[in-house]
Amino acid sequence: MSQKYAVVQGAICECQFGDFPDKLKILSHQKYYANDAEGSEKLIATSMELGGSTFEKNTFGQCKLQPTGSSFKPCQIVVTQWDGFYENVELSNGGKTLLEDSKAICPIAGSPCISILHHGQSMEVSASSTDNTNPDTHNQMNPLTDVNALGNQSSNVKEIIVS
Repeated sequence: MSQKYAVVQGAICECQFGDFPDKLKILSHQKYYANDAEGSEKLIATSMELGGSTFEKNTFGQCKLQPTGSSFKPCQIVVTQWDGFYENVELSNGGKTLLEDSKAICPIAGSPCISILHHGQSMEVSASSTDNTNPDTHNQMNPLTDVNALGNQSSNVKEIIVS
């Protein structure tokens, strides 16, 4: 199995039958964070992100599966189930961690039509990033920064990759 990122609050999702993406909101818990040193923004998405208020705008635009003559009805997102989550860990809310290739099912399509465009985690330079940096290459690309000084700083920010 290849490595995959865990999905967090703010992940960008799209429906294959919609017009534009929307951002995922985590409502199933307030306890588990990833890629967030302060533990205040990036809640881990789980298979319990269900129902009709799991997205910021709660719409993907017009739903191509609901024609109304010359147009289409507006999409009203309702997630009934998630597929492709990480099976080996169950959180206290009964959910399993969503992965970047997880898909959601909506009752209109009846099949997994909502996919994740971006998992929501962001890369940040940390001490571990500089451990593997070639100082000569770094100095040529960015001569104003001392790579050795960067390696002495500590960071609590960690990304979660599931393999």
